[in-house]
Amino acid sequence: MSVATPQALRQRLRDYHRIDEETLVEELIAKARFTHSEQQGIRQRATPLVQTVREQRLKSGGIDAFLTTYDLSSREGVVLMCLAEALLRIPDADTVDRLIRDKIGSTEWQKRLGASHSTFVNAGTWALMLTGQIVNLDTAQRNVSGILKRLVSRTGEPVIRQAVTTAMRILGKQFVMGRNINEALERARGAEKAGYRHSYDMLGEAARTSADALRYFDSYSKAIAAIGDAASGRPPFIAPSISIKLSALHPRYDVASEDRVRRELLPAIKALAVRAKARNIGLTIDAEEAERLELSMGLIEALATDHELIGWNGLGLAIQAYQKRALPLLDWLADVAHRGQRRLLVRLCKGAYWDAEIKIAQERGHSDYPVFTRKVTSDVSYLACARRLFADAQAFYPAFATHNAHTLAAVAEIAISAGGSDEWEYQRLHGMGEELYDQIVGARKWN
Repeated sequence: MSVATPQALRQRLRDYHRIDEETLVEELIAKARFTHSEQQGIRQRATPLVQTVREQRLKSGGIDAFLTTYDLSSREGVVLMCLAEALLRIPDADTVDRLIRDKIGSTEWQKRLGASHSTFVNAGTWALMLTGQIVNLDTAQRNVSGILKRLVSRTGEPVIRQAVTTAMRILGKQFVMGRNINEALERARGAEKAGYRHSYDMLGEAARTSADALRYFDSYSKAIAAIGDAASGRPPFIAPSISIKLSALHPRYDVASEDRVRRELLPAIKALAVRAKARNIGLTIDAEEAERLELSMGLIEALATDHELIGWNGLGLAIQAYQKRALPLLDWLADVAHRGQRRLLVRLCKGAYWDAEIKIAQERGHSDYPVFTRKVTSDVSYLACARRLFADAQAFYPAFATHNAHTLAAVAEIAISAGGSDEWEYQRLHGMGEELYDQIVGARKWN
């Protein structure tokens, strides 16, 4: 049996970058296909999960019903989430007013009227709709009516600002663990008693300047210290961990600056990894846009094979199943893990930049896309990747990020078929999938 060289594995990954989707899907189906026994197991696991979630959503009220109506799959939900996250960091009233006008005033809230059984939700939709109308009145005609409307707009801004800020703080708490790492760790204690573990991410955008990068580096360093204290000596796969974005640590994290990135960014990431190793906690590198994948691969390989990091199994990364290169990437990572004599934590997710990936490929006139154009193909890719992860327990500690009942059930059955090891985990975003995961996390449940 021949063993592929690192160069051959990397070339195969490049060959799959924009491979024809129809050609690739046949390969994925063959790898992901379930046996009859697995299909029965998946059905038996997933059906009660879905039924319970549906029943609970019909009974839900208040903030839970509101979040069901405005989930993150809707434009309105994304607007509210962006607003909630941004308002936590805006210090002055004028910027708050302009942000509210931009985000709420440009969204068609009236389409959501009556979409929920909850009086609370419908009242909230009315408020958002009226707020959007008021803050958009600057475009009214220049007549007496328009003047009166603009007067209402100006006098109403302080009231709107206070109301929206308060509402967004409530909403923000649903998706944001805390304003700082210590607050987040404190809030997580209750969930940990129920059986959850946490991987902490820092709010913010990519670094635009070197000063931004230094600020994020300092935040990550302080977070590692705080998480290390909270870990209380637990091993990396059991203790709380941290997730980092490479784009937050360098202002020119792009292919055109590859030499500079390797020269300047690698020492920064290694310094964080050394800190994480000293605290014996996990450090996961988040996935970003497809065009940055190979750039990140070079950095990950350097870390995974670094002699100073030998003996620490806390290094991890996220892989996006909607990328056509997902399976070849896992083959390459397995080789890196074996060469580095380590076990990599791999967070498998569907992917979060689909719209941007499609637009970038269209703007640049590429012959095809780096991601799948159909959700069902991404789902098949996810399942094929799950089988690949379970096939090499020496190289991978799998972590399956999903809010989908069928995927949860499928992963459980794949794990059984692969030998029944319990050295893997599910992951969900804070504030999402709670009704689903409450059925599987805790004593006498799935875990």
